[in-house]
Amino acid sequence: MAEVARSIDRLDLAPRFTEHEAIRLNNMFRGTGTQDMLRTVLGEHMLGDVAIVSSFGAESAALLHLIASVDPSVPVLFLDTGRHFPETLAYRDQIGALLGLRDLRSLQPDAEVIAKRDASELRWSFDPDGCCEIRKVVPLAKGIAGFDATITGRKAFQASTRNALPRFELDTSDAMGRIKFNPLADWTKDDIAAYFTAHDLPHHPLEAQGYLSIGCAPCTSIVKPGEDPRAGRWRGWDKTECGIHTPVDDNDPNLPVF
Repeated sequence: MAEVARSIDRLDLAPRFTEHEAIRLNNMFRGTGTQDMLRTVLGEHMLGDVAIVSSFGAESAALLHLIASVDPSVPVLFLDTGRHFPETLAYRDQIGALLGLRDLRSLQPDAEVIAKRDASELRWSFDPDGCCEIRKVVPLAKGIAGFDATITGRKAFQASTRNALPRFELDTSDAMGRIKFNPLADWTKDDIAAYFTAHDLPHHPLEAQGYLSIGCAPCTSIVKPGEDPRAGRWRGWDKTECGIHTPVDDNDPNLPVF
C-alpha cells in the first residue's frame, strides 16, 4: 500500500479542465472550419499536451492526415490489443510511413493480466466488456496519463449514441479533467469520402469487404445495407462502445491505480 501511495503522490491529480471550458471552446470555434480549428488549437497549444487516439480503422486516415498536415509530431496512440486483424496492423504501418507520423505509440495490455484473466483468449466470447477493459481501457488510461487532452476520430453520424457529439467535451472516463477533442464530430460520410479522394488516401483493405467500423477481429463483422457503420461491432451483444469513451464509475473497485 505504501508503494501505491507513493505512486499517487507523484501524479498531478489536479483537474486540467472543467465543463465550462469545454463549452467555451465549442462556442469559440462554432462555424470555424476543421483545418483552421486544428491549426489554432494545436499551433497555440490551447489544450496543453495532446495525443491522438487512433484505431487505424476505416476512416482513420482522414483525421491522421489533417493532424499530420498541422503537426506530424503529435503523439499517436494505437491500442495494440493482440486481437487485431493483420490487415489493421499493416495499415497502421502504411499510414504511419505515408503521413510521416513521428511519434506513433502502440499501447499493449499487461502480459501478466492477460495470463490471469484471458489465458484462453476467449474472454471476448462471454465477457466482451471485461475483454475490452484489460486490452483497451486500462492500457489507454496508462498511456494518456501524461496528457492534458486527447483527440478522437468519433463522428456524430456513426451511431445513434453519438448523434449529439460536440467538438469539445470533458472526458468523463476519469476524474482528471481532460478535454476530449473530436475535430470531425460534424463530418458526414460523404465528407470523409471526399477527403480521401482529394488527398488520395489509401483505404483500409477490409473496408471493401463491408467492414465499416473495424476493431478487434473476434468482435467485428460486416455491416449490412441500411445499418449504421458501427452495427458490425459486438454484434449480438447489448454493447456499442469498447469502454474508452464510457463515463467511469468512481466506486468501481476494479479501477486501475497508477
